Amino acid sequence: MAGGTIRVGIGGWTYEPWRGVFYPADLPKARELDYAVSHVTAIEINATYYGSQKPETFARWAKAAPPGFVFAVKASRFCTNRKVLPEAAESIARFCSQGIVELGDKLGPILWQFAPTKKFDADEFAAFLKLIPAAQDGVALSHALEVRHESFRDPRFVALARKAGAAIVFADHAEYPGIADVTADFVYARLQQAREEEPAGYDGAELDRWTGVAKGWAKGEAPPGLPYVLDGSAPATSRDVYLFMINGAKLRAPAAAQAVIARLA
Repeated sequence: MAGGTIRVGIGGWTYEPWRGVFYPADLPKARELDYAVSHVTAIEINATYYGSQKPETFARWAKAAPPGFVFAVKASRFCTNRKVLPEAAESIARFCSQGIVELGDKLGPILWQFAPTKKFDADEFAAFLKLIPAAQDGVALSHALEVRHESFRDPRFVALARKAGAAIVFADHAEYPGIADVTADFVYARLQQAREEEPAGYDGAELDRWTGVAKGWAKGEAPPGLPYVLDGSAPATSRDVYLFMINGAKLRAPAAAQAVIARLA
């Protein structure tokens, strides 16, 4: 079984400390996206979390990226950072209709990120999952859920996500819970423990390990040694994998992503 496509990327592309480390020191700021999309294979768009973008902006980003490149889109904070999630219908509709479909075949998963203080309530999350659309303007949407409270390590949450076909984001984080259960036809992982003293964020053994985990996911496996809520089983079908180097030592995120890309090659 050949396996799905593994894309490895970073969060955003505007970060001043990357100048002279990732970006050439003399690179014009207007060329940063062009440079980034030629050195990683996916980017998580952060701007959409803070405010709406114009359709022509999404179209411009899509045009800048090469074939096969994918943008994940972080959902608006107004959808997820609220006390009562089922009241988010209007915000969800506004977010999905702002023009994200202009990304075309470069539109990847939508990342729904919840606050660390948000606790799991089965009825509330069941209602929320019914609000996120399967398609927008005739374009199929895929969804990834990043939860950051220990209460989500609950079999009921895994079952809800699996029923909805939404991926639970696997977070490698010192404080947030890791949930490696596969619940969708793709895997979304955010690695957040890079160290600045390591030129590539992680040492060689760690990079080898995460590369192997990504390959296992792509082949339809449930890699051993990860934190599962249920039994760690997964349908033995190939799936696409999105592996993002996020925060930790953000300075090293591009190098970490490129190191994994090199190992995959």
